[in-house]
Amino acid sequence: MKELLELFLAFARIGGLTFGGGYAMLPMLQREVVENKGWATEAELMDYYAVGQCIPGVIAVNTAVFVGNKVKGLIGAIAASLGVVAPSLVIIVAIAAFIQSFSELEIVQNAFAGIRVAVCVLIFTAVVKLFKKAIIDKFTFALFAVVFLLSIFVDVSPIIFVVAAAVLGIIVHVFFLKGGKAK
Repeated sequence: MKELLELFLAFARIGGLTFGGGYAMLPMLQREVVENKGWATEAELMDYYAVGQCIPGVIAVNTAVFVGNKVKGLIGAIAASLGVVAPSLVIIVAIAAFIQSFSELEIVQNAFAGIRVAVCVLIFTAVVKLFKKAIIDKFTFALFAVVFLLSIFVDVSPIIFVVAAAVLGIIVHVFFLKGGKAK
């Protein structure tokens, strides 16, 4: 029961203290799930996040389900996902009651402009951390460059990029690399 409460509270903190959606949650997920609690490794969290982006649903909830499931099975997945959505639900209901009255105020518009900048910085920091862990050799750098360029110039679902990269990673590892070294 204590672990379920820890899962709920950790993900409630993540859900309640991050703004900007799933991408903005990544730095806090890394700190809480990997560094503080040790519920997943950096690589596992990246995998959960990648798969969570490719399947239907909210990235943060999908990631919470994966982490909760790893820690405590189905009940852990439920506790983590409830934790990540509970703060948002409460905050959204409260804001919805008053947003129309305040949205036109200059101070509110300026606050949102500042929040957007801060969220961009948080996302960039998370991307840099992930880049350092994911780009480990020439192959992963080349794959990164190709997917990055294609994502800019080609209007394709991110699912296609992730699935293609997974297939290519398997092919290269099985047929061209052995234990991470060229044959």
